[in-house]
Amino acid sequence: MLEWLDKYQGIIFDLDGTLIDSMPHHLDTWKTTADKFGFPYERVWLHSLGGMPGDKIVDLINERYQLALIPSVVSEFRMTVFNNLSSRGGLIECTNKVLEHFFGKKKLAVGTGSPRASAIQQLQIMGIYPKFDSIVTANDVDKHKPNPDTFLLAAKQINVEPTLCVVFEDTELGKLAAHNAQMDCIMLQGETLRFYPCN
Repeated sequence: MLEWLDKYQGIIFDLDGTLIDSMPHHLDTWKTTADKFGFPYERVWLHSLGGMPGDKIVDLINERYQLALIPSVVSEFRMTVFNNLSSRGGLIECTNKVLEHFFGKKKLAVGTGSPRASAIQQLQIMGIYPKFDSIVTANDVDKHKPNPDTFLLAAKQINVEPTLCVVFEDTELGKLAAHNAQMDCIMLQGETLRFYPCN
């Protein structure tokens, strides 16, 4: 796998569920949030929205359950609960092996739907923040995954053509965003990495 990646000049990683095993903790905080604000908790459905900013998820919750929750209030509450957790997951071994192998050899970026403060804090806690040439978060684009903007901005910031970048992701939304950016995608499915070419 590592030698096969030599053809790319840039590697862009999703954060939650791809570099850091934080998705179970995110989903747990959605349960706390559902209990607080009185909406149904569908763990599998919420997991399918991984990569989407919290306020956009609340928009979908409102639409799904005919509610009128204030997205910014609900999302801020959930992120506060998440940021106050004593543990938010450890490093995912297979993707971090890729990161270590290509550190200093290729341009490396993060493209995440998490807020900037939370994303940087997670990367710093895990000790991998200095390894990246660019970090693009929910605060940096107007259109989020599955739109390509997150990954296109990351490619621009590392000065690599999109077609010469490959994206590591763990959700269908992320894969769609990568393909919409004309980038190949490698999906983390369980403990397996699987290649999904753009074309």
